[in-house]
Amino acid sequence: MAAILKKAQSFADHAHRGQKRKSSNEDYIVHPIRVARTLEEAGASKELICAGYLHDVVEDTSYEIDDIEREFGAKVRRLVASHTEDKTKSWLERKSLTIETVKQSDKEVKFLIVADKLDNLSSIENDRQRLGEEVWRFFKAGYDMQKWYYQSVDKYMLDGMPPQETPEFFMSYRELVQRVFSS
Repeated sequence: MAAILKKAQSFADHAHRGQKRKSSNEDYIVHPIRVARTLEEAGASKELICAGYLHDVVEDTSYEIDDIEREFGAKVRRLVASHTEDKTKSWLERKSLTIETVKQSDKEVKFLIVADKLDNLSSIENDRQRLGEEVWRFFKAGYDMQKWYYQSVDKYMLDGMPPQETPEFFMSYRELVQRVFSS
């Protein structure tokens, strides 16, 4: 693993230390590690893989976007900032902005968002097998709004993407959305 990737993983591990995933006792860091791995397996740039490790740091810890730039450079900052939600806004406002970002962004931002949503939805699917429909109580918005959100990302993720540049994990995401929200 390249030194910059080790640094990003270590930074994210430190930033998320003590945090747990929704509806489980799983350490939060497993999520950014899986996102980064998805991006790496798709042949993403080192900067994008770093952003995979760091994508929730600004949103969910005391670190700020300037800390990301200082440690990892302007490109990683841009990628992380493109997918950092403003928690002062409502759930609907934040998710609507993510959907707009998916519609209009370059392929690297799309890769980051879809890799993140793929892992989140995979966790939901696993938790749903364990907890049943109770899984939806762990979210600010229930099943119907989650369905709208994940289906909207699916609907717009390919906008402006040449088919030859679409990574395989986009189709994995599409299949997962269909499985989880088939009802």
